[in-house]
Amino acid sequence: MPLSSEPRARTTVLAPRLAALLRDHLGQDVFRLEPDTVGVAGPEAADRILAARRATETERPTFKPLHGRSISRTEASAVTRTIGGDVRDALARPRPKDVDLSGVWPLTGHLFLRDLILGRDPYRLRMLMSRNLELTTWLTWSVIGVGAALPGWPRPGGDLTALGERAAGAVGYQQRRYAMGMYRRAAAPVCFTISTLVANALWLGAPFAAGVSNRNIILESLRLLPPSWNILRNASPEYPALDARIGADDDVLVLPLLSHRDPALWDEPDAFRPERWDTLDPDTAPGYLPFGHSSERCWGRHMVMPLAELLLDLVRDAGLVVDPAQHTARVPLLGLLGVSDVRLVKAG
Repeated sequence: MPLSSEPRARTTVLAPRLAALLRDHLGQDVFRLEPDTVGVAGPEAADRILAARRATETERPTFKPLHGRSISRTEASAVTRTIGGDVRDALARPRPKDVDLSGVWPLTGHLFLRDLILGRDPYRLRMLMSRNLELTTWLTWSVIGVGAALPGWPRPGGDLTALGERAAGAVGYQQRRYAMGMYRRAAAPVCFTISTLVANALWLGAPFAAGVSNRNIILESLRLLPPSWNILRNASPEYPALDARIGADDDVLVLPLLSHRDPALWDEPDAFRPERWDTLDPDTAPGYLPFGHSSERCWGRHMVMPLAELLLDLVRDAGLVVDPAQHTARVPLLGLLGVSDVRLVKAG
């Protein structure tokens, strides 16, 4: 589905399934998607569904069971605090200078963030940030298996990040495999999400007026292309009691992709207008769920905004622009919603 930004002569082409969702269900409240799946896009219905119960371990986007082993909320919280500390350390260091962020995005931004946050860790850990590992689970676990078996495992007390230090404490092959899996689970979403979010913002809105804040640009990018475009809840007895259109065996898919463009909720819903956030509160705007529901916010939201603003600031200060020769970008059907292969070049 082409979504044009006329002043910039760019067209965003969504994957067919995403385009079909917008074409067939935009503005709807609760609707049938599959024989066993109900879609929810209305803000009141979504609020009731997501407030009814917490996500189970298989519904959580990041801390699902790891190679068959459950990850407790206590452990997930501890790992989140660990990577959060590494992010704060990275933000506290002097701002990077002479960084070349031209090239193909989101890959270029992803590599920059990997080195900014995790640059002190050994290669066997940093390699877990490779986007190539998203291709198959088998590839991911093959790389982890080799990394856990190789000699020279990092020792605690070295010049490591806090997340690297946590992995260094693993003893024995099985613990090392688990530690490497958790390292990827914690750090990769930070790098993946933020680089994708900034790539989306650049494609949708650049060049930006000098007075437009990075905060507003990021919030508007999250609205038009929310990286977490759906929130799954498996069939549960709470849901038919909340809405008769949901059956006892129906899974529920809450769809920010639709609520973020609902014309009943937004003025000019398809337009990139960062200034709208001068008067809107992202925590209370109806239907706005880039970080999930208020009852259970995304664990990484406090890392996303400052890192995204830093990365966007570096791009703007460097005078980089989307290649004027590029007029189309595609949004594939992936778990993380974003444009692929946006080329940034020096202005002029």
